[in-house]
Amino acid sequence: MLKKYSFDSSQIMYCSQELLDAAPNRYRITVQVATRAKRRRYEEFDNIDNAHMKPAVRAIIEMSDELNQPEIISDVRD
Repeated sequence: MLKKYSFDSSQIMYCSQELLDAAPNRYRITVQVATRAKRRRYEEFDNIDNAHMKPAVRAIIEMSDELNQPEIISDVRD
């Protein structure tokens, strides 16, 4: 049986806004989030049991964390 995980939608909206504020180009950051989500989807395709968060939401959270923690290697700024 699949478990339902709850996420704080306000936190996700905050992370999204952080990304958009930090990006010089909204279109480019949107494409980067979509690319990362697509890559994640294929990486986790084999491991369906662990897929409890949608790839787009995971990409937004990861990229937002990378903005807050510059020591994490990021492709946001290239």
